[in-house]
Amino acid sequence: MHLPIDELLPAIRRDLRTANHLVLEAPPGAGKTTRVPPALLDLDGREVLVLEPRRLAARLAARYVANERGESVGETVGYQVRFEEVAGPRTRLRFLTEGVLTRRMLSDPNLARVGCVVLDEFHERHLEGDLALALLRRLQRTTRPDLKIVVMSATLDAAPIAQYLAGEESAALPVLRSAGRQHALEIEYTPHSAAPLEDQVAAALERLAARGLNGHALVFLPGSFEIRRAQNACAALARRHGWQLLPLYGDQSPEEQDRAVAPCAGTKIILSTNVAESSITIEGVGAVIDSGLARVASHSPWSGLPALQVARVSQASANQRAGRAGRTGPGRAIRLYPLEDFVRRPAQDVPQILREDLAPTALLLQAMNLDLAALDWLDAPPAPAIVQARELLGQLGATGSTAREMARYPLHPRLSRLMVEARQIGRAHV
Repeated sequence: MHLPIDELLPAIRRDLRTANHLVLEAPPGAGKTTRVPPALLDLDGREVLVLEPRRLAARLAARYVANERGESVGETVGYQVRFEEVAGPRTRLRFLTEGVLTRRMLSDPNLARVGCVVLDEFHERHLEGDLALALLRRLQRTTRPDLKIVVMSATLDAAPIAQYLAGEESAALPVLRSAGRQHALEIEYTPHSAAPLEDQVAAALERLAARGLNGHALVFLPGSFEIRRAQNACAALARRHGWQLLPLYGDQSPEEQDRAVAPCAGTKIILSTNVAESSITIEGVGAVIDSGLARVASHSPWSGLPALQVARVSQASANQRAGRAGRTGPGRAIRLYPLEDFVRRPAQDVPQILREDLAPTALLLQAMNLDLAALDWLDAPPAPAIVQARELLGQLGATGSTAREMARYPLHPRLSRLMVEARQIGRAHV
């Protein structure tokens, strides 16, 4: 199957043979996630790592690319996410979640077997993605000038990234842009309602059914709790129309996720978190219902630990969601909020580095003998957040070998310090 990005592949390979940076803008559906990484295997014999913002995207992309090559996952193409790795001695293309790379650099700081790293869906601006970019750029400027870095984005302005990679003393890198594959899309807005969210979803599905639902429907909800409530509220409606109600969220088993995204002869109503917003394309989706909400990473000032809170998504995220309905034919998107709500939303999501607790990042860097403030960031973290992170690590005694041991655990520093102390007094069972 021909995809829009295919026309750019010769230029991508040509540019990376003469330069070590590339910035690629390609809208959802262009094929960047599944076509660009395998094309980079021809550059040399080393590994290509692809950083994905979510575990589901890493798994599905690896399976899709392996299938296109006529292989099983774990041969040439593999993936690694938290607590799961599918790879073998022949694996050269690995799809990883962003945090896996930074932890790999604790034991393999030079990425000796890696020729190219691709940061996919960089517009999401996760803290771990920003950290990976800063560490890779530092590595490239010191011991690995041959390392190639590719940044791919769908909705973010690519000019600042291109300038960052080129360096302040150089002209910004050229940005390659690909056309998308988008059909006509009708967007409807809904007046504000005091009804429970699951009832609003059921009413929107009734509207779609009354007009004749063409293809599957993808419903965006904040989390698994809201998905379960929507499943219950829509069960009778689904039975009446012969629809399958299928949940899709990050903590499901791979088999459950595959069931939600696999091709299906009947009509599916996929109740999803924002895992389906980017990186993966679910074929046959003709309609989207968007709650306009997502659970976003935050931290509790009371406990000092990470937390999730429900927040309104940005205009860029809302447009990403709506665009899922126009991939294979004309589509329809119903937003469960009015137009005036949409226009008041920020154009882009605020990067996590500007709003999150930096203590876990500071600990990881401490274990690498690096300093949070000294690293060259795309967006510099706020000075008060740096001071707060340093003070906490000082209170926890996170220095030297203690910091390195604490960094072994994928936990907040407050909890990893407890683990270290428990091991020291013989009370840990790990």
